[in-house]
Amino acid sequence: MPFRCAVLDDFQNVATTLADWSAPGHRVEVVPFTEHFGTEDELVAALADFDCVVTLRERVPFPASLLNRLPRLRLLVASGMRNSVIDHAAARANGVTVCGTESSSTPPAELTWALLLGLARGLVQENGALRAGGPWQSTVGADLHGRRLGLLGLGKVGALVARVGLAFGMDVSAWSQNLTEERTDEVGVRLAPSKEALLADSDYVSVHLALSDRTRGLLGATELALLKPTAYLVNTSRAAIIDQAALLDVLHEGRIAGAGLDVYDVEPLPGDHPLRTAPRLLATPHLGYVSRANYQRYYGQAVGDIRAYLEGAPVRVLG
Repeated sequence: MPFRCAVLDDFQNVATTLADWSAPGHRVEVVPFTEHFGTEDELVAALADFDCVVTLRERVPFPASLLNRLPRLRLLVASGMRNSVIDHAAARANGVTVCGTESSSTPPAELTWALLLGLARGLVQENGALRAGGPWQSTVGADLHGRRLGLLGLGKVGALVARVGLAFGMDVSAWSQNLTEERTDEVGVRLAPSKEALLADSDYVSVHLALSDRTRGLLGATELALLKPTAYLVNTSRAAIIDQAALLDVLHEGRIAGAGLDVYDVEPLPGDHPLRTAPRLLATPHLGYVSRANYQRYYGQAVGDIRAYLEGAPVRVLG
């Protein structure tokens, strides 16, 4: 019997072309799924006959209730080296090995700037008007040079975003709970005295924090009220860092100039979700990690994880 591997959420139908899935040998049968399974029952029905599942990011939770219903599952491969929606204790209890892959910081940093620039220069509105035969110029772009960019988080992605901001001639500051002046000096930016000061002083705010108990709901109604009415807010990190209801309120009430989002509490975003029709919002369907080079890394290392597991020496083990 072959070792059967399911690849989840292969929306672009590219998983089998961006890596050599024959590398582990003829024992592996790979089945990509291009549609998202939204319920546990759907997942159980689809995955019951698989030994291995490759899952992207943290879109599909693997709680104990699901793992207990997949007795054939032996290997779970997640993109990235951290996954908070997998119950690692339940995986061990069920004899499931969980492995990860490397992930590049470059694609989410690049998408951050795509959102920020798109917002600042009204690209969606202007492109739509031009193609529809509408008005010639209807917006006045916001400047970057000389403006203040505030970064919540200065890790790998935040540092890449900071350096681009500096190249644009922006005044860049950063804040997080454990951020030091040594780190900000290393990147060449200022250390904001507080989260509140960063929000109040910045013309652009971009979120680059890991989701944790400390960062969940970090930006609620009180914090969003500190933003300038001309400010833009971008989040390519984790949706739960910003209170969604509070963000919808400030967008509908015009209390900030706009927001750019790539991450959501529920993914894929339901068709009737209020964010789909919110004003002053530039939204993308979690494209931050979706680039050819990153997918080649994900799927290539997923193949390596499978091969190592079959050889009895798992690599990049998580949990």
